[in-house]
Amino acid sequence: MNSSTLSCWIVVNGYLQHEKFSDLALFVKEAAERKGIAASIVRNSELIVSLANSSAALIHNRNSLPDFVLFLDKDIHLARQLELLGLPVYNRSEAIDICDSKAKTHQALANHAIPMPKTFFPPFTYEGIERQHFDAFINIGQALDYPLVVKEAYGSFGQQVYLIETESELIELVKKLKHKPFILQEFIENSRGRDIRINVVGNKVVAAMKRTSKHDFRANMTNGGQSAPYTPTKAEAELAITAARILDVDFAGVDLLYGEDGPLLCEVNSNSHLLNIYECTGINIADAMFDYMIQRTSNQ
Repeated sequence: MNSSTLSCWIVVNGYLQHEKFSDLALFVKEAAERKGIAASIVRNSELIVSLANSSAALIHNRNSLPDFVLFLDKDIHLARQLELLGLPVYNRSEAIDICDSKAKTHQALANHAIPMPKTFFPPFTYEGIERQHFDAFINIGQALDYPLVVKEAYGSFGQQVYLIETESELIELVKKLKHKPFILQEFIENSRGRDIRINVVGNKVVAAMKRTSKHDFRANMTNGGQSAPYTPTKAEAELAITAARILDVDFAGVDLLYGEDGPLLCEVNSNSHLLNIYECTGINIADAMFDYMIQRTSNQ
């Protein structure tokens, strides 16, 4: 099997109507077509997941199923259903699920000697059941010291990340977040307003950029950060590759912080936005992704 005979669905969210996401889908489709792949952008809202006679089924208006799927959405049930139908899905549903949650990501990397900020997981509460006692959070604040960082488990582009300066701020935020899952981490002062994004494909570093902000503790470009091409150190590259391998992602954008004693793992994005790093470095990561997917799919 070669790329000229392969077909691919590029699955995106049908309800996320934003120009940067539609631009990304077209950008990726162009990369597929350069490789001779018959690629179609498919909205998750076009695909109906069901069980028929106790077997996985999919209702769709396409002529046939593709040879493989590039999954740019976070519809885990759909991704898993495509896998149940025997389709190669990149990234896999389990990897997307883990990377989508900052809490799951850090726990999945535990016990693997991955350097990370000190992290606490708050006591769980149910929706509609407000927290009445805050001793656990007071103790966490004392253990981490202030300022500290609170991150909602689900969020992108640096959103839902808060720098907390005092115990009273922490308690007020905990009340506001209610039952939403989140984590608490030590604030890495040495990395204030700067981080590194390393894009890994098939256990290889393809591109990297340094992001900086003069006005925000977060360096994300969505929050006004600036970027520049970057050559990772050996330690940074190895950390990014190792984290991607542990999480079993085919490709990912790995974010690192500048720890005082070396790089620290911040997060792993299974669906990283490729346009920003392309504009920064001139490297089209989608080309490397399709080379990888062609090889993997052809070998199955």
